[in-house]
Amino acid sequence: MRSEVTVTLSPEQEFRFDLEGAEPLSNEEARRWLDAEFVRLDCEPLRPSGKVLLADKVLVVAANAGRALLSDATWSQQFARATRAALERETVRIDIPAMAVTF
Repeated sequence: MRSEVTVTLSPEQEFRFDLEGAEPLSNEEARRWLDAEFVRLDCEPLRPSGKVLLADKVLVVAANAGRALLSDATWSQQFARATRAALERETVRIDIPAMAVTF
């Protein structure tokens, strides 16, 4: 089965991260990394209640990272590994314009 994370910033700009053979993270490591990036990138919760679902966290971290961090090979590989492990899915598609995470 293919293992990859795809982030669409716009119809013209898509980033695909192939995770075949990448060292897996534990679910706990992935969640810690995403939590740290959520804070570091000054992300805001999507829901008015302030509750942050894991898929929401992945979405806003990707959105706040933008082209600059998604183009950084080291950061983007870590983001993709954390996304796969935290969401426990081999294939994840993050669509920023649609504000959607699909599997």
